[in-house]
Amino acid sequence: MADRNFRLGCDIGGTFTDFVLLNDDTGEIYTAKCLTTPKDPSDAVEEGIKILSKKVPGFISELKEFIHGTTLVINSIIERKGAKTGLITTKGFRDVLEIGREIRYAPYDIFAEFPKPLVPRHLRMEVDERIRSDGSVLRPLNPDEVRSVVKRLVSKGVESIAVCLINSFENPSHERMIEEIINEEAPWISTSISYKVLPQIREYERTSTTVTNAYVKPLTEKYLSNLKERLQRLGFRGKLFIMLSSGGITSVETAKEFPVRIIESGPTAAVIAAQYYGKHFNISEMFCFDMGGTTAKSCLIQKGEAGVVPTFEVGRVQRFMKGSGLTIQVPVVDLMEIGAGGGSIAKISKMGTLKVGPESAGADPGPICYDRGGEDPCVTDADLLLGYLDESYFLGGEMKLNKDKARYGIEEKIAKPLKVTLTQAIWGIHDLINETMAAAAKTHIAEKGGNPKIVTIAAFGGAGPVHAYGLAKKLGAKKIMVPPNAGVGSAMGFFTAPRAFDALVSHKVSLSKADFSEIEDIFKKLEREAASTLFVEYSKEGIIFTRSVDMRFVGQGSEISVPVSYKPFYEFKKEEIRRIFDECYEKLYGRTYPESEVEFINFKVRAQLPEKLLKLSKIEKKANKNLQEAVKGKRLAFSQLKKEFIPFTVYDRYKIFPGAKFYGPAIIEERESTVVAGEDTEISVDDYGFLWIEIKGG
Repeated sequence: MADRNFRLGCDIGGTFTDFVLLNDDTGEIYTAKCLTTPKDPSDAVEEGIKILSKKVPGFISELKEFIHGTTLVINSIIERKGAKTGLITTKGFRDVLEIGREIRYAPYDIFAEFPKPLVPRHLRMEVDERIRSDGSVLRPLNPDEVRSVVKRLVSKGVESIAVCLINSFENPSHERMIEEIINEEAPWISTSISYKVLPQIREYERTSTTVTNAYVKPLTEKYLSNLKERLQRLGFRGKLFIMLSSGGITSVETAKEFPVRIIESGPTAAVIAAQYYGKHFNISEMFCFDMGGTTAKSCLIQKGEAGVVPTFEVGRVQRFMKGSGLTIQVPVVDLMEIGAGGGSIAKISKMGTLKVGPESAGADPGPICYDRGGEDPCVTDADLLLGYLDESYFLGGEMKLNKDKARYGIEEKIAKPLKVTLTQAIWGIHDLINETMAAAAKTHIAEKGGNPKIVTIAAFGGAGPVHAYGLAKKLGAKKIMVPPNAGVGSAMGFFTAPRAFDALVSHKVSLSKADFSEIEDIFKKLEREAASTLFVEYSKEGIIFTRSVDMRFVGQGSEISVPVSYKPFYEFKKEEIRRIFDECYEKLYGRTYPESEVEFINFKVRAQLPEKLLKLSKIEKKANKNLQEAVKGKRLAFSQLKKEFIPFTVYDRYKIFPGAKFYGPAIIEERESTVVAGEDTEISVDDYGFLWIEIKGG
C-alpha cells in the first residue's frame, strides 16, 4: 500500500466535531464535520471516521496517529458531572478550597457568588501531620489515622480521592504513605496525589488543581479507554495522542493520569496552527480568531510565538470576571475564550435591549435553522437571513437549513418585541456579537502590549471566516488570512503540535545561598520525569529540553519566568543569572532593583520531540486561468458599509486558482465554512490556497 502514511486529527467542540485526515507522503488532506453527540462524544468520532472512509476506503488500518482534542474535561467541571471526590489534607487546612486567596472579584457587590468547591466540606478530611517549608518533618504521620480517614471516605461513597498536604513539594514522604494506604484499603478508588499532579508552592492553587484532577479522572479514564477500544474495533492500530492545554500532545496514559492538563485541549489547537502559519509566512503580529458554534477563542501571537501562562480559571460564576472561577495551576496557551459562537442565543434583556450570548443552543437542539427542535434565535439564524450563508450548501450541502423557521423565530422573539424591522433585528444580532468579540479582543491585545491595527487576523472555525471581516473593521485591522479548510482549523492544528510535556517543582532558595550543583540535580530529575511521559523510545528520537526558572525579589508575592540556556546549571555564575533576571524584569516593568536580593521559586523543564510538521502543499496551477469558472452566481447579502442588501458575488473556493485576485463584495464558500468580505476589500490567493483579504481605506 504505497502512499498511505496517514494521520487523523479530531476536535470535539461544543456544537461540531471536526476531522482532518492527512497523508504525510502526498500532502493530500480530507475533511469531515458532524454534529457533536454530548451523551457519548465517541459516537460522533465513529460517525466522522465512517464519513472519511467513504472518501478514503480502508484508511483506518493504515492510520499511524490519531490526535485528539476534547472539551469533555472542561464540560464535566462546568456542568458538575465529575466523580464523587474526597480530599485528605493537613490538619487545619480543610477549608482552603473556600478560603482561596481571600480576594473578592467584585469588591462592591455584596451578592457576589463564588464557585462551589468540587469537594463538599463533609468529604474533606484532615490528618494530624506537618512538614516544614524546608522539607523536615515537624509532626510525623500516623498510619492508623490515615486508615481511619480512608475508611470514612469509602463509607461515604467517594469514587476518587485527592491528597494534598502542606509543603509536600519539598518532601512528599507523607503523601506517598497515604497513597500506599489508599491502594491497600481501597485499590478500586482513583487517586490524585499533589506531589505528582503539581509539586508547586502555594497551597490553594495546588489543592484546587489536585482536586480538579481527581474530580475528572474517573470520567476521563473511562472515556479514553472506551475511545481507544472503539477505534481498535474499527481497525485502528496506530498511536492515540491527546492535545495538552500547553500546546503539545501527549499519550493517552498521561492524559488519563493528569486530565487537568487537557482542560483546554480543543481550543489550543487552532492557536498552534496559527502560530505555525505565522512562522511559515513570516508574520510577526498575528491574531488567531477561532469562532465555532459555542465559543470564540482568540490569541495574540507575537514574534511567531503564542504565550503560555502558568494558571487559568474554569467554571466561572461570572463568565468574564477574573477571580470568579476555580483556579487551575497548569501550563496553558494564553488564549481568551468568550461565549460567542454560531449557536449563541439572542434574546431581550431585562432592560428591554438586545442581548446575544453567552448561552448557546449547542449541537442539540442547535439554532432554529438546523430544524432540530431549536426555538431560540441564534447568530447562525441571523447570518443565514443576512445572506451570508447558503441554506442549501451548509456543510457542503449535507445539512439543509430552514430559512423560513429562522425568519419566523427572529420576527417573533426579537423584531416584534423590540419594535424594529426584521433587517434591523438580524443585523443587530450579527453586529452585537462582533462588538462583543471586538471589545474582548482589544482588551486581550492591549494586555500583551500589542496593536490591533497592525495584526493579521487568522480566521478559523465554522463561523470565524463569516465574522472575521466585521471583527477586523471594529479592531481597525487591515489584513485577514483564511487558510484552506478553515472550518476545521483546530483539527489542522494537531498536525503542527509537538509531542511535549512540562514538568516543574518548587524549591525556594535565595540566589546568594543557592547550590547550583543541587539545582542541576533538580533539573535532571525533572528531565527524566518529563521524558518518561512522552511514551516513546526517546533515546532513538532525541528529546529536546528547554529550561526556565521562576524568580522574584525576596519579599515579593509573585514571580516571573526566566529562561535559561541549556547547559549544566553549575556552569552559570551567580552574576550571570542575576543579569538575566534583571533583563527580564526590566522588560516587563520598565525598571529593576539591583540592590534587592532575589530568590528562586520554581524550576521548570519542557521535554519535546523533534516536530513532525504539516507540510503545506502548493496547489497545482492551471494553464487556463478563468476566474469566472469559480463564480457560483450572485446573492443578495447585507452590506456593513451601506446598511442595505446588495448583490455579493459568490465563489466556489475549490475552483479559485493560485494567483487569482478579485474584489469585494464577495462570499467564498467551502464545505466547512464561508468567507464574507465587504466591498472595500481586495482578495488574493497564494500558491498554497490561502485567502488574503486586505481592507482598503479608513
